[in-house]
Amino acid sequence: MKKSSLFFLISSIILILSILLYLNLGSFKITITDIFKTFLGQGTSSQNFAIFNLRLPRVILAIIVAFSLSISGVIFQTTTKNPLAEPGIIGINSGAALFVILLISSNTTSYYSKLPISTILLIPLVAITGAMFSMILIYVFAYKKQFKPIKFILTGIAINTGFSAIISFYQLSVSKGDYNQVLTWICGSLWGSNWNYIILTLPFILILTIIALIKGKTLDILTLGDELSYGVGVNVKKEMALFIFIASLLAAIATSVAGNIAFLGFIAPHISKSIIGYSHRKIILLSGIIGSIILVLSDALAKNLFSPIEIPVGIIVSILSVPYFIFLIIKDRRFK
Repeated sequence: MKKSSLFFLISSIILILSILLYLNLGSFKITITDIFKTFLGQGTSSQNFAIFNLRLPRVILAIIVAFSLSISGVIFQTTTKNPLAEPGIIGINSGAALFVILLISSNTTSYYSKLPISTILLIPLVAITGAMFSMILIYVFAYKKQFKPIKFILTGIAINTGFSAIISFYQLSVSKGDYNQVLTWICGSLWGSNWNYIILTLPFILILTIIALIKGKTLDILTLGDELSYGVGVNVKKEMALFIFIASLLAAIATSVAGNIAFLGFIAPHISKSIIGYSHRKIILLSGIIGSIILVLSDALAKNLFSPIEIPVGIIVSILSVPYFIFLIIKDRRFK
């Protein structure tokens, strides 16, 4: 068995075990045996409700969000040639979050209860609009004649800072109820997940992931630099625009259902590259799996650490990611 195949197998097994642990934990604990019985149609009404209405849709959505942010991080790091790039740092997440927060404040409906598809559809559309608006701003200020990665990153950080300041200012002027919803979006949370969110987001994530995998070889070529990429027939300007659009859309969809979860799009690609090298098709898949493990375990911790009080999962992800972030900066020569 190849080394990369072994890592895929091990990480997949860890993800499956993480899912089983997630389904087991909660105020109403369900044993592993009962989990399998429930899937086979032999569970009690309480077990069926806990698994199929509460825990399973939430853990599936966590995997969808993790794949979205992780793949987005892979693409941004490659296209910008900057190992620090990820949607939370360059303003994509904050742009999407800002627009959704404005939507929440203008409507008294609870967006975290079971809603019809027609109503839920509005949130991702608004989030995507916010992400694209952020992306357009970055392009307008950063792009002059040619794409310069360092200028793109710095402009993104500036946009992110500006949007974060607007969100913070908004927090001071809202009611307590709106503040709690705003806080959910700022910190990131999977609370209130249901099957409607999965039905809405999964097809788009699958399509974008398949496109990213098909274009994986192009990402490999882009790592060689613009001149060599042009030399082998790659239209760098066109491919860069396509990849940044895909990465922004992935981040927007993730933010539309989970809020602003930072660092996941940074840490998962780096762990994957350190394990299997720089083949982007492999990196994309492994990053999604590793990101899913991190987010599933983080959400399990967020739900149960101070139960019945739930911590926003974005806080847990940041706490777990920051030490690795600092370690990478100290260790990796590319940051020096």
